[in-house]
Amino acid sequence: MSTNAQALLDLIASGMSATLHWYPEDVAISQLAATLVGMANAQGGSLLLGVSPRAGHILGVSDPVEEIDRIFQAALLSDPPLVLPVPQVVVVDGSTLIRVSVPAGLPHVYSLEGRYLERSGRRETPLSARNLRALLVARGVIQFEARLAPHATLDDLDFEQVRAYLAALSLPDQADPAIVLQRRGCLTAENGELRPTYAALLLFGKHPQQWLPNAAVLAARFPGMAISDEFVKQEIRGTLPDQLRQAETFVRDHLRSVARLVGLTRQETPEYPLEAVRELLVNAIAHRDYSQQGDTIHLHIFADRLEVHSPGGLPGPVTLDNLLEARFSRNAVIAQVLSDLGFVERLGYGLNRVVTVMKRNNLPRPRFEEIGGSFRVTLFGAETELTTSASLPDLARYEAFDLNPRQARALGFLINKARITNSDYQGLCPEVSAETLRRDLADLVKKGILIKVGSKRATYYILKR
Repeated sequence: MSTNAQALLDLIASGMSATLHWYPEDVAISQLAATLVGMANAQGGSLLLGVSPRAGHILGVSDPVEEIDRIFQAALLSDPPLVLPVPQVVVVDGSTLIRVSVPAGLPHVYSLEGRYLERSGRRETPLSARNLRALLVARGVIQFEARLAPHATLDDLDFEQVRAYLAALSLPDQADPAIVLQRRGCLTAENGELRPTYAALLLFGKHPQQWLPNAAVLAARFPGMAISDEFVKQEIRGTLPDQLRQAETFVRDHLRSVARLVGLTRQETPEYPLEAVRELLVNAIAHRDYSQQGDTIHLHIFADRLEVHSPGGLPGPVTLDNLLEARFSRNAVIAQVLSDLGFVERLGYGLNRVVTVMKRNNLPRPRFEEIGGSFRVTLFGAETELTTSASLPDLARYEAFDLNPRQARALGFLINKARITNSDYQGLCPEVSAETLRRDLADLVKKGILIKVGSKRATYYILKR
């Protein structure tokens, strides 16, 4: 049995759910369309044709080409039309099934005959007004930041901060602040009067939390590896630029120092690279879902890890699978202004940089998760914590050997792990060929820096003392 066939059997055995449904081949096209739209407006899923609706028995389809055509007809009934991957034809126990995949993170909100549906449990139900608004915001159809806050006026903005922003843009003193903010999408005309959007209040407001009480950061340092009654806490409020400055200060004040090798030099550094932590904070503040006001951003520093929780799932078409490559901003105005102020690069999330910085410091890869309607990133410290420079061997004497950056990284790895294998080295330098890395290690042995132990697949290298 093929891998695809076994996967289908496993899916059927797991039972119908919010992300899995099946029908016999004679199902009405309108019912197919409803299920596809419901999945598209939720987290995606899989639809199987050729399976008994109740018992889950495999029946098969008689004409796969006709069934695939019916699937495309169903997808075209959606508004806008659903663009789906080509359905798969899979043979299971001699019967032909059709598998349709609805990707997660589709860029639109879909309707069928004027009804917006969502997948709830094992069936499709109409989206409530509240859930529809949330979905429209999450997928970028409606930008929450562009909405006008009720009763807010220009008097609610701090024009000292606005003037500082104009200076950052290198605009002349005579530039009209209101016109600049309007062009940046921070002000909108209503009945002939300019009024501030939520973005303007978050970026330049005198009291931003008057309008969005949970637009804040709750930072805490815990002594152990779990949330406890013993902690140092700070609630960080104010405008978004002020929050970023305060959050970075909290991190600098509460990260411990560890001794690491930077190149071949021992240096006292924070337990997590400040550049990586800063990128996570900028990402959370610039891209969180401000329409969700049930919680704040959380910054938690534990003994073994650092976590940043941001309210709202990943925006638009961004998923856990593509978040390092996808380019989509839930808050385009906020991201642009923070970019103008030097906080964030407009073209991306910075998460790629976080991965790169952690790797450069010989630290584990960050963990990205969507949990309970929030996005969480976790940074992990070194498996063997090095708290004093005395615990590191002196590698300065190797500077005269003219080692390349890869070899210096291998020596840094050896400090934490005591030994390194070819596989370990490949993990440190995945973009480099195995043969180049083999020559690197052989060169370190030839220079008397490493000792080779074992042979063939059991080979590893240790630092010569």
